[in-house]
Amino acid sequence: MKRVKLVVGYDGTNYCGWQIQPNGITIEEVLNKKLSELLGEEIKVIGASRTDSGVHALGNVAVFDTNTQIPAEKISYALNQRLPEDITIQNSCEVPLEFHPRYCNSIKTYEYKILNRKFQIPLQRLYSHFVYIPLNISAMEEAARYIVGEHDFKSFCSSRTQVEDTIRTVYSLTISKSDETITIRITGNGFLYNMVRIIVGTLIKVGLGVYPAEHVKEIMEERDRKAAGPKVPGKGLTLVKIDYEDMK
Repeated sequence: MKRVKLVVGYDGTNYCGWQIQPNGITIEEVLNKKLSELLGEEIKVIGASRTDSGVHALGNVAVFDTNTQIPAEKISYALNQRLPEDITIQNSCEVPLEFHPRYCNSIKTYEYKILNRKFQIPLQRLYSHFVYIPLNISAMEEAARYIVGEHDFKSFCSSRTQVEDTIRTVYSLTISKSDETITIRITGNGFLYNMVRIIVGTLIKVGLGVYPAEHVKEIMEERDRKAAGPKVPGKGLTLVKIDYEDMK
């Protein structure tokens, strides 16, 4: 028995998120099916991040246990021949049996894309959130400074969150603009349910002038989801990478 780690990239447009569910096809479901066919045994992957419907990934991580004689590093090549074009394994390797992608210390990086122009660009509609009113980037950057650091992010997570500990550490939050696309890049030691999308929705409110930048600090102190801005659509979000501290 060996444990294989996969780095998975996918376009989440046609999927109901990562985790298997009855109302539509998911990334986890496709991986389980194709790995089971390839290896001739029942495979169930364990994912590091259960991304929501429409969310994309460049480097989500999953593991599975197998008795196959195929070298772990070759599984990516064989599996990619069976996967649909919108899912690709970027890397596969063997890891210790005790390695668990959700419980080992990790640093996650997400990016959120905002198309900020007068009219939508159809080719970008599946990979960015369209905002037609010009956003004040400087105000958003000022607001972002209140988010960096260790805080209680209860105001910035969905009411469906089941975890009791809502304290997380955001190591960095940058906002950049190239042509008419704004990229919000956030790195932290973990994220609550919908946390990134609610943070982005709140920063957009600042960029629109609805909230002053310092109001973000007050939102944090409220510890109430109703105090923060709206949750933006999943299609603008990409899980860029997951770095494991104990595997460096």
